[in-house]
Amino acid sequence: MPTAPPEPADPRPPVRDPEAPRRVTLLELFFDLVYVVALALVSRYLIRGVGWERAAESLVILMAIWWTWAITTLVTDLYDPGRAEIKLLVVAVMFGALLMTTAIPEAFGARGLVFAGTYVAIHLGRGVFLMPAVRRHPETRRRAIRILVWFAVSAVPWLIGAVAAHGHARIWFWAGALAIDYLGFRLAYPVPGLGSVPEAQRNVTAEHLSERYQQFFIIALGDAVLVSGTVFSLHHSEVENIAAFTTAFTTTLLLWRIYVHKSGELLPHAIARSSQPSFLITAPYTHLLMVAGVVTAAAGFDLVLLEPTGRTPPAWLAVILGGPALFLAGRAAFEYEVFSRVSRSRPGGILALLTIAPALLFLAPVYAAVGAMLVLAGVAGADHLRSRGRPPEEPVPPH
Repeated sequence: MPTAPPEPADPRPPVRDPEAPRRVTLLELFFDLVYVVALALVSRYLIRGVGWERAAESLVILMAIWWTWAITTLVTDLYDPGRAEIKLLVVAVMFGALLMTTAIPEAFGARGLVFAGTYVAIHLGRGVFLMPAVRRHPETRRRAIRILVWFAVSAVPWLIGAVAAHGHARIWFWAGALAIDYLGFRLAYPVPGLGSVPEAQRNVTAEHLSERYQQFFIIALGDAVLVSGTVFSLHHSEVENIAAFTTAFTTTLLLWRIYVHKSGELLPHAIARSSQPSFLITAPYTHLLMVAGVVTAAAGFDLVLLEPTGRTPPAWLAVILGGPALFLAGRAAFEYEVFSRVSRSRPGGILALLTIAPALLFLAPVYAAVGAMLVLAGVAGADHLRSRGRPPEEPVPPH
């Protein structure tokens, strides 16, 4: 009995063509709109009963939301964004991310299963959806299988936390699930019998990936602008509110300036010059830290604009100063990615925020916001003085 002829190879590989245009597609920009709402809800969630438990819950929510964006961005970087199935995948993830976003206010309450179930469905569904597209390309298929296996493992604590756990227990289950997801990426998804994703399959498109991270950071800054404008529109009759609004706007501008100074401008060149997949491995973590700082700062704007006068509660001060501190910590790691060194102004700024904190406990929240703004202004000024009159610095990726 004659055997069937072998199935012909797909003439068009599913991976991105190195010679194809590398700019971000309009669909990817449309996809990002979901995260404008998500970040705004996270910052609002943080200030609903400010405390350590609420901060931990907010961090878990942010890390989950961020990971849906980061992995989808990696998919559109590694696979051809012009293929119909990749476009359909992006739209499906967009719908899932929007459904997750609607559950944020009650993620640790009645809508925990919606939040966790959608997260699991996004990541497992992505892997299952990609299998037909890569079935004729063994190396690419094995990469997709490795990633799918890790997300299948993390799905267990995600769903247990949503169904069987409440309060503190849910935080621990979900934090453990996120640890699996983040560690899997860091280790290149090793699976028994398959090993880790080979280095050759971890190449990234410098222009595309750097532009995507920059765009998400701008979205985070948009959250700060949205909070400032919305809250001020409701409370704008007093001088203190005007001072708080001006401080919030100036702080947002300084966060943008510190981000883009040198490292932000040279990130695409640094990625392109790197001989190792270091940026692919570290960029999600450093940008998560900076985004967390901006989201926390936006929550601080909300607090200050609502109650600019009176004594500053310790929890409020932790939010107002903690946002810029988180951002500077992430910015220091980001700078190390590009230049293999950290400017003294980064840890100096964090130290300055810690130094002024005790005195600000006796002052009004608006003064705490002004203090944070002045520290960021000092960091931005130090950046300007350090680079003035010097030739452009070449990126030196870490080894």
